[in-house]
Amino acid sequence: MTKIMNEDFLDVLQDKGPATIVSINGNPASVVNTWSQYINVVSDDIILIPAAGMHSIEQDFEKDPKHELIITIGSYNYSGTAGMGRGYHGQFINEGAYFDQMKAQFDWIRAVLVVKIHDVEQKI
Repeated sequence: MTKIMNEDFLDVLQDKGPATIVSINGNPASVVNTWSQYINVVSDDIILIPAAGMHSIEQDFEKDPKHELIITIGSYNYSGTAGMGRGYHGQFINEGAYFDQMKAQFDWIRAVLVVKIHDVEQKI
């Protein structure tokens, strides 16, 4: 089985930089930002993103639960990975084990964006 999240992606994810989340099916598209170091990897195809705001992205999911996201993460600290593009799909949760795990780490959150990764693609 091929791993979805390779070591290059995981290295960039651990770097301290911005992560931009774009709700591509929104009309218009919704765009929010967070920090890559806030993102928790729970398996090869699941990441958790703490949400204090992100209301526009959450509203897009309420309209269409299968809504697609693109999350971009980049770093100047890794050769060949100054910018990365990814295709994702996720849902917001505000209770349960994943929420409790993230709330213990980030007491300021109101919800967690659970993202099921379909593809990781290095752009540059």
